[in-house]
Amino acid sequence: QVQLVESGGGLVQAGGSLRLSCAASGSFHAIDTMAWYRQAPGMQRELVAQIFRGGSVNYADPVNGRFTISRDNAENTVYLQMNSLQPEDTGVYYCLADVIRDVRDSGTMYWGQGAQVTVSS
Repeated sequence: QVQLVESGGGLVQAGGSLRLSCAASGSFHAIDTMAWYRQAPGMQRELVAQIFRGGSVNYADPVNGRFTISRDNAENTVYLQMNSLQPEDTGVYYCLADVIRDVRDSGTMYWGQGAQVTVSS
């Protein structure tokens, strides 16, 4: 069984910073793409940033230049450094991992439990 455990959410004033972490545990062969999504109240879940196993990254336009995604493949962990936070960044942040369970597996998506990020004006 694979689990993704998130940490690092909280309440911050506009202009502040937070760092989210998401660690994968369990039995698996490797992790391919990892990503962060967020969901604001009453809105659909949206992609924030993604990072491929080799290190290439993509960012959504609203966060480009303010957020940085990184990963530690040895620790099976993905991070999201969020700077210059704004009230519109408020939401529940979820990590997503494409887990290769064994050498014959094409990959299975797993979600973290979510971390609340609240930015006050």
